[in-house]
Amino acid sequence: MGTRFLRHFFEPRTIAVIGASEKPQSIGGLVIRNLQEAGFPGTIWAVNLKGYASVFGQPCVARIRELPEPPDLAVICTPAHSLPKVITRLGRLGVKATLVLSGGSRLDEADDDKGSIRERMLVAARESGIRVLGPECMGLIVPGRKLNASYASQPVKAGRVAYLGQSGMLGNAMIDWAAGRGIGFSHLITVGDSVDVMLPDLLDYINQYSPTQAILLHLERIQDSQHFMTALRDASRNRLVLAIKSGRTPESDLSNMPPTPGIANRDVVFDAAFSRAGVVRVNDSDELFDALMTLSQMKPLKGDRLAIVSNGLGPAMLAIDKLISAGGKLAHFGDETRRLLKKGDFDMSRPGENPVDLGGNATPEKLVEVLEIVAADPGVDAVLVVHAPTRLAPSKATAQAVIANRKRFRRNLLTSWMGLEAALDARHECSIAGIPTYVSPEKAVKAFMHMVDYQRVQALLQETPPTLPFATTPDIRARCRTLIEAAREEGRETLSHSETAQVLEAYGISVAPSHYVQTPEEAFAAAGDIDGPMAVKVVHESNCRPFRYRRQPHRLSAGLLQDIHSPEQAAEGVTRLGDKLRERFPPVRIREYCLQPMQRGKHSMQLCAGITRDPIFGPIIVFGIGGYKVNVLADRQVALPPLNMTLSADVVGRTHAARLIREHSSDPERDLERLCQLLVQLSQMASDLLELRGLELNPLLLNRDGMLAVDFAMDLGTPARFSIMPYPEELREWTTLKNGMAVEVRPIRAEDAPLITNFHGQLSEESIRFRYFHNKSDLTQRDLSILSHINYDRQMAFIAEHLRDDGSKEMLGVVRVWNDPDNIRTEFAVIVRDDMAGQGLGSLLMKKMIAYCKSVGTLEMIGKVMVDNHPMRALMKHLGFRCRYNMEEQVVDAVLRLNEPENEWQRHRLESLPD
Repeated sequence: MGTRFLRHFFEPRTIAVIGASEKPQSIGGLVIRNLQEAGFPGTIWAVNLKGYASVFGQPCVARIRELPEPPDLAVICTPAHSLPKVITRLGRLGVKATLVLSGGSRLDEADDDKGSIRERMLVAARESGIRVLGPECMGLIVPGRKLNASYASQPVKAGRVAYLGQSGMLGNAMIDWAAGRGIGFSHLITVGDSVDVMLPDLLDYINQYSPTQAILLHLERIQDSQHFMTALRDASRNRLVLAIKSGRTPESDLSNMPPTPGIANRDVVFDAAFSRAGVVRVNDSDELFDALMTLSQMKPLKGDRLAIVSNGLGPAMLAIDKLISAGGKLAHFGDETRRLLKKGDFDMSRPGENPVDLGGNATPEKLVEVLEIVAADPGVDAVLVVHAPTRLAPSKATAQAVIANRKRFRRNLLTSWMGLEAALDARHECSIAGIPTYVSPEKAVKAFMHMVDYQRVQALLQETPPTLPFATTPDIRARCRTLIEAAREEGRETLSHSETAQVLEAYGISVAPSHYVQTPEEAFAAAGDIDGPMAVKVVHESNCRPFRYRRQPHRLSAGLLQDIHSPEQAAEGVTRLGDKLRERFPPVRIREYCLQPMQRGKHSMQLCAGITRDPIFGPIIVFGIGGYKVNVLADRQVALPPLNMTLSADVVGRTHAARLIREHSSDPERDLERLCQLLVQLSQMASDLLELRGLELNPLLLNRDGMLAVDFAMDLGTPARFSIMPYPEELREWTTLKNGMAVEVRPIRAEDAPLITNFHGQLSEESIRFRYFHNKSDLTQRDLSILSHINYDRQMAFIAEHLRDDGSKEMLGVVRVWNDPDNIRTEFAVIVRDDMAGQGLGSLLMKKMIAYCKSVGTLEMIGKVMVDNHPMRALMKHLGFRCRYNMEEQVVDAVLRLNEPENEWQRHRLESLPD
């Protein structure tokens, strides 16, 4: 997969349509007509076995080999059974890109021992390196290049919005919806059920090579969540991305994926993924275009406080209801704003308050005057105008007054001109003027909340978080992995209660004091060491599995006795629980019995936290209210690891638990920080212990003394694959420089932003020029985010870090690489602090990076060196790089072969020039 050869899809000079005819039902004929109507300036050929002289005036040949030259792009419209052969022949001819519009229900049916049509298509593509988009795609449209290689039903206007989807019919509908709203597209592509080119590949290409302002994304399914999340996060850092996902309910989910333990509706996982990628998710197509209009026309918000100005209280109240239910805030006016509103006698209902009700006799001039007052209030982030037409203030005249005075308003303005006849002209005027406008107050508020949500997720994407409160050591990881390996050797898929307790304590999570016994006699002895009432739990195979609600024998009544007061009762309880379990469930093996003191009297809140594994996105962190009602309460929030304190605070802050803590805790900030730290610890555990499939802490008690895990369960599975690659702890190493200074060389992490700032401040102007090819005196917040937040599956940065005598740390140097999406080539950059020159640090960093890139299979490392950077040129020569002077850019190109291609696919891509 990747972006190689994708240029041939978007910038073809020649196109061949395979299977085109002039028959009315011919898809190939429709493609040729769309190409002609779009004004495609290149050459078009038709291929049809009938051997027509021409198809709609375009020259036609009978066979692919008879084409005058290899076309840049082939569009296949032949029956499904012919697809593997057609792709093979196109590949042999030297074609690099093909669209497959054909489809059908038999694509996955195996033909004897040859495999399915889909499998044979992919084999044929890999033999020659040809890229295949489809089958069952609608085609692609690039209006700016007069390219419409699709079966779309109408022309598409050029614009700066890219639409990438998975449904051809929805793509057709999207064209019509956009045309009705006057929206144009830079690219419009649907991938169908593609075997090769996937949605993330297209995201990568458009992100790298297109001036697109916004990307609209329609999803039905995800094949590779890591590839998808990497491409999506990269794209979202550079442009607005809006997503709509079908299959949100179990009834419409056709993926046949197994359920995610502990999560009733998997759609919340997609919410978490979009949020983590800085993407705004919408629920329907109308909302998609409303959000696009809002986010592309409004300036960035400073907060989420909305003021409402209306010519009637009823419409304003509708807007307020929607705002509060969506989690927004109604702005509170300052003293000066209230004074001016009262002085002018503007408000008919609640003078000086929000919303401002101007009444039905308000003139356009009065509305403009009030808007200027309200928009000047520092406690207001945006203003919504809700207007119903009256004789004194027709909608169009009022809209024109607002537009004419828009420069007087200091805040973002949204408008809702209510009605369908008189209000239509007002909405049209605002739309032309670039002021967001909506049919109803509810839609306007929803659009405002999209802006609030976008600001939130982008802040999380760009933020440089504080230092992590917890880090594991090789010893911690080794101890926990030993427990897991021992369980595996015994053929177990779960850890016992006592083993899980050891793992939790190793990661700094406090567990309730427990005594584990096997017999009534051991229970009698252990009970003597417990003061006060106690509980006895039987631990067996079924209740060692997390998230097993409402399933026998994981019921409180079946495995737990409470308020036991003596050793005799404890021994008797062990006997009763064991006999009852063996009587009702003979196959279930008892692992152990757990005795714990009762946890009462501290006004504890019961919480639930843990780790589960989604079949698409891999490990997921879960958190919410706990206790016996946990499967009923809709409070469970989820997040994709790895997490830091900032991301954890966002998860915790969205739960009912956080609201209860803020209302009832004696020290809310302390308790919320404890919860955030817990989620970071769980995230680290998931990253370290790849075979950990699920972990549930329930109940997890939070009180004035701290947090305590009372009950817990952990199960095991195959090694996990993360959607967002976690921090690679195994790449850390320690060494000593020539001057005797001890340094740690490790991968960079988001928390290193302060180190980067201090490091940059100690560089000379010449060092900065050699690294960035221009003077860069200061780093912006965005610079720091880009340098410290990296996707480890596509980028890597190693820093050399020294621990000073006072315990603080300093950064001495850094080497970075940026891999292309195919992992064929990687571009490097290295910089070392001036006072560390001559200590071998540059060579050390480069050798570590070269070794890393070799280990992940990258084929070639490239870099550009300024001509007067003689130390770097000498280092390149020492490391074996081939150096060549680039006259066009006036730099030295350095190239190092790291690995040889393992197959024809890689060889084709390595030999091709970068797109």
